[in-house]
Amino acid sequence: MNASIGITPANLQAVATELSKLLADEFVLYTKTRNAHWNVEGPDFHTKHLFFEQQYEQLDDTMDSVAERIRQLGHYAPATLQSFLQLTHLTEKLSQPNDSLGFIRELLTDHENIIIFLRENINRFANEYGDAGTSDYITGLMEEHEKMAWFLRAHLK
Repeated sequence: MNASIGITPANLQAVATELSKLLADEFVLYTKTRNAHWNVEGPDFHTKHLFFEQQYEQLDDTMDSVAERIRQLGHYAPATLQSFLQLTHLTEKLSQPNDSLGFIRELLTDHENIIIFLRENINRFANEYGDAGTSDYITGLMEEHEKMAWFLRAHLK
């Protein structure tokens, strides 16, 4: 059944398409954070192992939330690795070494890219597509990513 929530079907489709890209970005970032958790090396292994675990657990909740928002708009969330790789703005390739600072730099860049994507869509969702609810939703997500980025950035000082 289609969602009849005061937004045209075309606008719902447009928002769902952008949220699908966001979901793909969240999944790639989640996977890269899991990789950091599993493969970090160095004298700070234990503390960073736990730190990355906290981050990927938060990203797991975020992914679920984004997928559910897509469903609330009456569309299906992408759910295959192939679709995520086709939709993502991020790269799954790591360009940094397997030490904590390398992973932190890599993950920070990805969070910042997601923040920019979210910021670019806040007004667009509300004004162009008439979806204030999703605009508000992604504002909250942007704030979560800003906090996670701050935690990562703090390790680089």
